[in-house]
Order: sequence, then C-alpha cells, then structure tokens
Amino acid sequence: MRKRWKMRLRILVVGLLLCPLCRVAAQDEYTWDMGGAIGGSFYMGDANYNRPFKNTGLAGSLMARRVFNPRMAVKINLGAGHISGDTRSMSTVYPEEGQADFSRTLFDLGAQFEYNFWGYGVNSYRGDRRFTPYVLAGMGFTFAPKPAEGVFTVNFPVGVGVKYKVAPRVNIGAELTMRFSLSDKLDVSRAGGLELNDPYRIESTGLLKNKDSYAFMLLFVTYDLFMKCKDCNN
Repeated sequence: MRKRWKMRLRILVVGLLLCPLCRVAAQDEYTWDMGGAIGGSFYMGDANYNRPFKNTGLAGSLMARRVFNPRMAVKINLGAGHISGDTRSMSTVYPEEGQADFSRTLFDLGAQFEYNFWGYGVNSYRGDRRFTPYVLAGMGFTFAPKPAEGVFTVNFPVGVGVKYKVAPRVNIGAELTMRFSLSDKLDVSRAGGLELNDPYRIESTGLLKNKDSYAFMLLFVTYDLFMKCKDCNN
C-alpha cells in the first residue's frame, strides 16, 4: 500500500513539473489584434514626380487585424496624414511658367489583405516565428476636406512591412504603403493660378493615368484579443 501511494505521489509531482511545458507547447491563440500607429506621410503627383519621402508630414492610424491563420490576415485601418508639395523645387516647366504649392490633411479608411512570409506566432511546435516580413494589398477611401477643394475618392494600397511579437499578446512592427488614388485633385490648394489637377490643360484618360498617390510610413503596436475557440477549431 505504501509503495502504491509513493508511486501516485511521484506521478503527481512529475505532472506538476510538466504542466508549464505543456502550456508553452500549446499557447493560446487569438483571432484579432488591435492598436495604433504613428509615423509620416508623403505625396506623389504633379508637384512631386519622383522624390519619395519629400515633404514628409505627420501621420497616424488606428488598426484592427482579423487573423485567420499564422500566414494570412485582413487589417482594417482608419488613419490621417498631412501631405504637401511645391512646384518651385521641381525642374519641370509648366505653361506660362506657372507655379503652385499646396498643404492639406487627408483621412484614410480601408482594408488590406496581409500575407506573412513565415508563420507568425508563438507556437514553436508548429514552426511559427515571432518575427516575419509581410506584403499587403487592398482597397480604401480617401477624404481630403477643405480649405482646398474637398475630395472623396477610392484608393488602392500596396505595401510591405515587418512584425515582431515581443510578448505572447503584444506585437510591434513597421509598415510602408503606397496608396494609389483615383483622383487628380489631392494637390489642388486654391482657385486661380496653376491648377495641379490639369497643369498642361490636357484632359487625361485612363483609370490611373496622371492620378495622385500618397504613402504612409508607420510604426505600430497592437494587442491580441478574443481567444480562438479550440473546440470549434476556427
């Protein structure tokens, strides 16, 4: 009888010692992560053809990411950024030597599909990694209010980023996205003088021809929420 109790005691002690290891091997997983980002924004268009990062302004965003599996997710963002431009710093000569500058804040609401190059997470038994680069693409809406002409248009974001899980539920990362809009009026600042939406007075054709675009460069922090249901396997 005494030997039987000793055996049960040993099994109990071994089970207690192995319990933390089991916990590590079967980490909780979450279906969403949410947080915010801050960084810069810049514009590309008739007042800046080929100089990325020129006249970078302040930008920020709120984001929520729906995680489907370690490689795929969809992110929703609501952001704002300041863009500006000045033709006087360009070598381009416009009709009648016209010049123009603009400065405005725009708001961005959109969704992007993200694909991680490596499985992202803390479940090492599955081969997940705490760090991964990723690519993204999607669709969104841009609103640029007055004092310039108000603009509401569609944009198509394309970008790259990296993310790192500093804790089981805390993520940090950096992301660069270029947003190609369907408008050529993001750089219109005031009536009169050179109109940057039609500087050569030639009507443009084509869906994306001679349209304005802008970029967001952001550093983000998010927190995992809503534990995945292990029994229903979603």
